[in-house]
Amino acid sequence: MFESKRLYQEIGMKLRDELRSGRYQIGDRLPPERNIAEQLGVSRTVVREAMIMLELENLIDVRKGSGVYVINLPGQQHDLPSLKAIHDDVGPFELLQARQLLESDIAAFAATQVTKSGIAQMRQALELERQSLLADEDNEDGDELFHRLIVEATENGVLIDIIHQLWLRRKNSPMWQKLHSRIAGTSYRRSWLDDHLKILAALQRKDPKAARQAMWQHLENVKETLLELSDIEDPEFDGYLFSSIPVAIGE
Repeated sequence: MFESKRLYQEIGMKLRDELRSGRYQIGDRLPPERNIAEQLGVSRTVVREAMIMLELENLIDVRKGSGVYVINLPGQQHDLPSLKAIHDDVGPFELLQARQLLESDIAAFAATQVTKSGIAQMRQALELERQSLLADEDNEDGDELFHRLIVEATENGVLIDIIHQLWLRRKNSPMWQKLHSRIAGTSYRRSWLDDHLKILAALQRKDPKAARQAMWQHLENVKETLLELSDIEDPEFDGYLFSSIPVAIGE
């Protein structure tokens, strides 16, 4: 098997070893995420990512409102996607964490550099997002464009390339796609549009502190929403990866 590089992969391998050991049989229900998280001393975001990995490996089936059930044992899978593609992937919440750390400071910097033309382009991106919501389309082009325009406002090629790669990684991620397959509807994106409007307002005021906080809170809200909407057990999750207030805000 491939070398584990991330915490969710280590947890997934532990769970896979339990399946291989005979502790669980096909048809058995796994313990709730909360119990696994407490037993292994990790957050539920990590367990959620480990479950997505095992789901992609065709070992478990996640049934909304019922639980997680064993459908295959290691070595018995059929029509399995490339294991290398799965193990080269990054967890969706790990990706969100990276974006939160990077994009909050990028927004602060962009607030000092943004031009009237840049603000106008961001407004057009949010109008694209609004029209998509009105049409009830599962289209995130406006969302992505808005975030790209913010980093482009910095005129820093390195930062632009980094954010471009993060969006590419998200688009090509089997784990991100599996997470979204558990989520129905688009109504939750209305609150994200409201977040974007707050970010835009801070940028227009050229307020770095407010821009940083608005972006940080937006991506925290994205994480909360994805955790809640993909939760097969209950919405009372404990999924915070770190404090909702970036340290730099208090400086």
